[in-house]
Amino acid sequence: MRYPTLSSSRINFILVMGACLSLFLFAGCARKSNHTTKVTVAGEAVTRVEPDAAVLVLSVVTQSSQAITAQQENARKSEAVTNAVKTNGGSNVEIKTSDYALQPQYDYRENSLPKIIGYNARNSVIVTATDLKNVGAIIDAASTAGANSVDSVSFVLRQTSPARGQALADATQQAMNKARSIAQALGGRVLRVIEESESATVANEPKMEYDSFSGTDMRKRSVTPITAGQLSVKSNVQVIVEIES
Repeated sequence: MRYPTLSSSRINFILVMGACLSLFLFAGCARKSNHTTKVTVAGEAVTRVEPDAAVLVLSVVTQSSQAITAQQENARKSEAVTNAVKTNGGSNVEIKTSDYALQPQYDYRENSLPKIIGYNARNSVIVTATDLKNVGAIIDAASTAGANSVDSVSFVLRQTSPARGQALADATQQAMNKARSIAQALGGRVLRVIEESESATVANEPKMEYDSFSGTDMRKRSVTPITAGQLSVKSNVQVIVEIES
């Protein structure tokens, strides 16, 4: 019996088709064996540190039957308070106005229109001091110079503080450790970080609130004691990674 012979062109076609089929099957197996997964992990770090700045809100309040008198008296005392704070606050003290108001005071009587009986002027400034041991001296000097209200005293951590960066690094490391653990459990590895987001909070000690006081009362004290305490720095990091398994 004679079998039909294949031409060289047909043989080449069969070889080419076989090679393409092999490449297709190999590519399909490769895709199946190199599966990637996106995983979202989070890290959190909390640390307690000493504050590096104090923020005070000081006010000068004056009253008079005439608006110009209340305003001028307030301006004189406010300038004296500013100079006193600069003298006692240290080299890096910062002062800026937070609020100013000149308002009439009314006498409300039944069956009659409100009557202006005087004027109230209020000038408030925000004082930021980096030398924390001077906070008590600032309060005393300001009150002696004419500030008759300390609205608040709080302690903060500036943006340039190394503690913020350290807390962020710790939270990021925790998140990446979780990602590596997941990858190891899946028998794979972390290929890359796709997306990262972060947030941070600094919890202050409760703010110290002061009622209005007179300079005479404050001069009875030597130095007002102020204790800074510690701050709680909390950083949260969320990372989306690609894992090959």
